[in-house]
Amino acid sequence: MTWLLILILLPLAGSLVLAFLKGNDRAAVLAALAFSILEFLLIIPFWLSYSPSGARLQMTSSVDWIPSFGVHISFGTDGISLVMIAVIALLVPIVVGGLGVLDKLPPGRSAGGFLSLILLQEALTIGVFAATDVFLFYVLFEIMLIPMYFLIGGYGGANRQYAAVKFFLYSFLGGLIMLASAIGAYSLAKDKLGHGTFDWATLVTVVRDAPLSTQIWLFLGFFLAFAIKAPLVPFHTWLPDAAGEAPIGVAVLLVGVLDKVGTFGFLRYCLPMFPDASKTLAPLVLVLSVVGVLYGSILAAGQRDMKRFIAYVSIAHFGFISLGIFAFNEQAMIGSATYMLNHSLATGMLIVVIGLVVARGGSSRISDYGGMAKVTPLLAGLFLLAGLSTLSLPGTNSFVSEFLVLIGSYVDQPVYAILATVGMVLAAAYVLWLYQRVMQGPVRGDALVGVGGGPGTAIAPELGAKKAIRDLNGREIAILAPLVVLIIVLGFYPKPVLDTVTPTVQQTLSAVQGGK
Repeated sequence: MTWLLILILLPLAGSLVLAFLKGNDRAAVLAALAFSILEFLLIIPFWLSYSPSGARLQMTSSVDWIPSFGVHISFGTDGISLVMIAVIALLVPIVVGGLGVLDKLPPGRSAGGFLSLILLQEALTIGVFAATDVFLFYVLFEIMLIPMYFLIGGYGGANRQYAAVKFFLYSFLGGLIMLASAIGAYSLAKDKLGHGTFDWATLVTVVRDAPLSTQIWLFLGFFLAFAIKAPLVPFHTWLPDAAGEAPIGVAVLLVGVLDKVGTFGFLRYCLPMFPDASKTLAPLVLVLSVVGVLYGSILAAGQRDMKRFIAYVSIAHFGFISLGIFAFNEQAMIGSATYMLNHSLATGMLIVVIGLVVARGGSSRISDYGGMAKVTPLLAGLFLLAGLSTLSLPGTNSFVSEFLVLIGSYVDQPVYAILATVGMVLAAAYVLWLYQRVMQGPVRGDALVGVGGGPGTAIAPELGAKKAIRDLNGREIAILAPLVVLIIVLGFYPKPVLDTVTPTVQQTLSAVQGGK
């Protein structure tokens, strides 16, 4: 029983407990909060026990599952998966603590059912990042779609069923194509070793020696699944619908963590297993990356809904991440690996802040707001901080990652780096435009603003009612505080994260450069 297995089993156990607390919402929230906070606390010794200078995969465990086919329940962690496991352990308590503030459950829905799915999603996602058996990875990759499908389809907005089905079908189809490639890799191992295996470390040594044409076909199967999950343009169309209809807390996990499975898959599977195919097809991926940066930025600027705005911002950011990965430059790849964390923090905070705005105004349409800074100055300040981190302002956590991606990519891919830099300019425009529309200018409708930024009353005709608008309370500040601290601290001192991911990146890059 390793730390890693405990981190997978604890939220799974919490999910089972909550399934029996559907009739008591208060007890369900307290139980979910206890399980999620304990999970986060366990991350501390888990992180400290990881040695960046040690083996790539640490805290490993393996149990036979289907021995006749060489399938094992195998887990292990490297520097990149460690960072992603830590960030989901951070975000889940925020989602749980925000229930009732960020999201109101539909009539007839219990907190126990909702939070049980949240903890199940956490356990499965950690399992995906930790799996070291390719078949196990595929199984978890597909199974983790189920709780997210029910979270969107059961608790989302008016078009939740359409968004949930679209999300599920896109990712499920990508997973099936990946399975075909995994079986191809298994067959290569069987031909070379005399027995089949899905062990990741073994497949890396076997598949990398395959002919280029074979590598390309197998690479495309994995790449398509991960490009859909990331998502890269043109495989992105499910994300705006899913993020737009998902409850705020679910959107935090969807955009903040689940999407990273795609870029994590590029680093863990595509590059080490298919180095020659990765280098051959890199120009195509770089084109898709830059198109994603520009396309996502332009469409973000034109959005009328704040939740869909976040989806297109994320599409642009994933373009930066994949650019750094397929530039095959150490600085750029380190930037991409840290960008996965920093995007989760920045976007997670922005989604939470938007959720607090929507909770006050009852609408996610940008045009329904204006002048909120006069009524809620603290909320406006944190909205601005989240926006500045999203646009990678120096001094915030995202700047270091984006800077490394661009400066590293420029060395080997100057044209793509220059084009991607335009996305930074557009980011400043669309983020500040959103802030100005929602927080600045005259208060929408007739308003009575409390003295000194205290409680106020704003009448928004579009919302059809007079609403009491108050600034952040203690519970809401507690939800945002961890994200605020990390955004600022990592903006000035990113060394702990850089030291953790750098050896894994170097090993990945060495595997690519060691191809035929």
